[in-house]
Amino acid sequence: MRYKGRIWIRVGPRRAIANETEERLLSERRVELVNNFDARPCLGSTLNDLSLDLFRLNYLPNAVAHDIIFENQRSIEEQLASLRFYDLEKNCPSYAGILLFGKEPMQWIPGAYIQFIRSTGTQVVDEIEDEQTLSGDLLTLLRELDNLIKLHNQHRPIFQTALREQIVSPYPTLALRELLMNAVMHRWYEGSTAPIRLYWFSDHIEIQSPGGLYGEVTPENFPNQNAYRNPVLAEAMKVLGYVNKFGFGVQRAQAALAKNANPAAEFTFESTYVLVTVRQIQYSPQNYQYILTI
Repeated sequence: MRYKGRIWIRVGPRRAIANETEERLLSERRVELVNNFDARPCLGSTLNDLSLDLFRLNYLPNAVAHDIIFENQRSIEEQLASLRFYDLEKNCPSYAGILLFGKEPMQWIPGAYIQFIRSTGTQVVDEIEDEQTLSGDLLTLLRELDNLIKLHNQHRPIFQTALREQIVSPYPTLALRELLMNAVMHRWYEGSTAPIRLYWFSDHIEIQSPGGLYGEVTPENFPNQNAYRNPVLAEAMKVLGYVNKFGFGVQRAQAALAKNANPAAEFTFESTYVLVTVRQIQYSPQNYQYILTI
């Protein structure tokens, strides 16, 4: 198991940090058991398709202890493989490696982007105020997504009396972030070329992620039951601090919405997608609910 940037193993009575040889053996055994799409080799791609500086400077220091990195004499391919971003047998990056560090991820995974639309009305047929496509390596895409939320979810003053005002935002940033990261982590990259859709309307937001519920998760046990369609990606997003892999993202989002006086997020489950609808806060002096006019 990996804990605090080190790989711990047990062989008989021995429990210790794995050395380079033992890590290499573990990587080779893992390849034989690969079932998930994100851990499979992206055949046709090469090491040149990855931005290695992103891996060395942005990811590796967060995933592996500094003393382990300092002592490490392995090749870059072996370092990537130890974290399931490279397949040594096929000599190519895994799909997770392409998603996280790829120079052009959409060349290999056509649906690996987010479509953003800001509408002045309540439907997609209403006037479009802003439209963007977010793409590129996942580290860059997630940073751009954070900036997009901050730009469009601006705090506004609501005057309660002549001398008192309440500063509120239409949506809690934490909730939007958790729900969007959840969509990125759990989407169906293998079988769908559709993007994640983020549609921002005047009174609500819709987040649509390709792929229905996965594994043991059903509409009845969601969100208490967890299953990871993309476990390598989930681990990487946890390492980078974007998600909590223990499955509390939806609960945290719902709690943040309640604290901000928003209605609970609504989930629609279809066989080919999951749709999340988040509604704006409402306010009236009588019941201390927030209403914002955009």
